[in-house]
Amino acid sequence: MVIGWYIHHHGYGHVARFRAVHPHLRVPVRVFSSLPRPEGLEGDVEWFELPHDADPVEREDGSLYDPREGDPTVRGALHWAPHDHPGHRARLATIAANAADLHLFVVDVSAEVVAFARLLGLRTLAVTQPGERTDAAHALAYDLADRILAPWAHGAVTASSLTARTDRVVWTGGISRHDGRPTADPHGERSVLFLGRVLDEDVRRAAEDLLTAAGWRTSAIGHDLASHVDDPWPLMTSHTVVVSAAGQNSVADLAAAGARAVVVAQDRPFDEQRHTACALHRWNLARVAPEGVDAAGIADLVASAADDDPDWSRWQVSGAAERAAAAIEAMLP
Repeated sequence: MVIGWYIHHHGYGHVARFRAVHPHLRVPVRVFSSLPRPEGLEGDVEWFELPHDADPVEREDGSLYDPREGDPTVRGALHWAPHDHPGHRARLATIAANAADLHLFVVDVSAEVVAFARLLGLRTLAVTQPGERTDAAHALAYDLADRILAPWAHGAVTASSLTARTDRVVWTGGISRHDGRPTADPHGERSVLFLGRVLDEDVRRAAEDLLTAAGWRTSAIGHDLASHVDDPWPLMTSHTVVVSAAGQNSVADLAAAGARAVVVAQDRPFDEQRHTACALHRWNLARVAPEGVDAAGIADLVASAADDDPDWSRWQVSGAAERAAAAIEAMLP
């Protein structure tokens, strides 16, 4: 048996989720993604790199065609299916050409690929995300999916799009690649880690200056290519407070680390991170920065978070990747 798996190319979260779940699967996996094959990925994973379908292309007459002109949403019925784009056709053709021996297709995430996989007659699992996903394309994907996987704790994030489909939803808890890794005790001095580009550069630097003046040691990683760190885990677990985005993987990593956290929700489609941030605030798991927070506001939130004792077990990260793998394999014939 072989499982197909579609990985959306936006950011690193979708591929990180796959890499967390894959070691717990007992059957081969064939991945389809616009992302290149990650370094260090296990050799038994087949990886099909798909062409892009949102870039302008040159027509035969030399003119430039922008796919945004090709009714890509089909009058609101879909998210992206532009007319006349060779990359879009080639993507679906590649999936179809390599689907004959698949027994199940995991889609993380794409409403169009869910619909396409189901039209191919494949058992289909749709990975969902927080946010107000009540539009026609999401409704179609969730209606067609044989199972829906929600990678957060049941009851944490309000998702009205799942209310009428709970018989097919599996809540796994937050999926983190760091689940089970040992944590370090924070240093005696107060310290803060700014994780990723969650603030404008001038706001972050000004906040660091304020915190340094108040006796904090500050570190910042992932805000540009030069500051990229392959394994942020030691830093996440050795700082008093972590300032992070509110993406699903970021939050799951915070939970795995048991971090005292300040969360800055990023502007994402369907208000995904704002919904997650609201859940963290409601469950007292992190300090949530208000919209347009300034440097002084960040410094105050960091100082307050230093005294927090969040019960991150509520996010159910422990064993979440195994639960996701079990839910996937339970669908195999």
